[in-house]
Amino acid sequence: GFGKGDLPANFEFSDAGERKRDMDKIAVLIPCYNEEKTIEKVIKDAKAVLEDAVIYVYDNNSTDRTAEIAQAAGAVVRHEYKQGKGNVVRRMFREIDAECYLMIDGDDTYPLDCAREMTDRCLKYHADMVVGDRLSSTYFTENKRPFHNFGNSLVRTSINRLFSSDIKDIMTGYRAFSYEFVKTFPVFSSGFQIETEMTIHAVNYRMQVDNVVVDYRDRPEGSVSKLNTYSDGIKVLWKIVQLFKTYKPLVFFGIISLILASASVIMFIPILAEYFRTGLVPRFPTLIVSGFLMLAALQSLFAGLILAESMWKDRRDFEYRLNRVAEQKKQQAR
Repeated sequence: GFGKGDLPANFEFSDAGERKRDMDKIAVLIPCYNEEKTIEKVIKDAKAVLEDAVIYVYDNNSTDRTAEIAQAAGAVVRHEYKQGKGNVVRRMFREIDAECYLMIDGDDTYPLDCAREMTDRCLKYHADMVVGDRLSSTYFTENKRPFHNFGNSLVRTSINRLFSSDIKDIMTGYRAFSYEFVKTFPVFSSGFQIETEMTIHAVNYRMQVDNVVVDYRDRPEGSVSKLNTYSDGIKVLWKIVQLFKTYKPLVFFGIISLILASASVIMFIPILAEYFRTGLVPRFPTLIVSGFLMLAALQSLFAGLILAESMWKDRRDFEYRLNRVAEQKKQQAR
């Protein structure tokens, strides 16, 4: 349950005693884990730029004074006890209703001077997701971890090539969202793969994605990144492969089919040439393996075709879900 201090200013009680709340105009969402050194400044900066916003800090089992400091700074503090940024995002998106959401990390690496522009892209120009693009500004000079720089570039290039998109920064934690995006986005990731999942979801369903160039500054002294370069990097790359298989099944299984068919043909050609030359088939095991590889190639191709049809149906159903969510938004705004 929530204590009275957990409730935003626009929270009311109905006559039956049930909790009800008007939709926030702008909700600032700050997932936090041990950010006591920076959280107060982030909240104050957000208040200064977005006076009409409600600021929510979701504490993810911090062992320092993050929650206490955030509450004293005027934020609505809530808790997610299942560890991982993806789990925090799931909780935030489920609990908060707003016309526009601004998500930002609590480590003070993103200046808030672009926050109004990002939220306006959603409120005035109907963007579903606005990406705070660090990579086009100061990220590569401010960030002191070279493998993070390489990883960000690799992930961006991979997704843009695989999904024919033009997203400038995949791993940024600075984003704005529409109500429609938040309420139709299924969160499966538990950790830092969540940004990749958000991006591919928006691209796959042809939602409007805008890029806004934002400055980036490295963490202040004493603040420690929770992202592990190698283990989390591998998880992100594996998530890209999984989502590519899910959203582009014909291409994914078509590539596998092509590889298997090519191997089958390469093995079969010498056998066929030998048969034309001598009338004999001396390597039956190779011929059998070649045949099975071709059968596997055909199976892979048909699997891709079937899943592609299923994906097409899912996209059609998504449009219906999107319309229902838009109608819910109108009803809440009345």
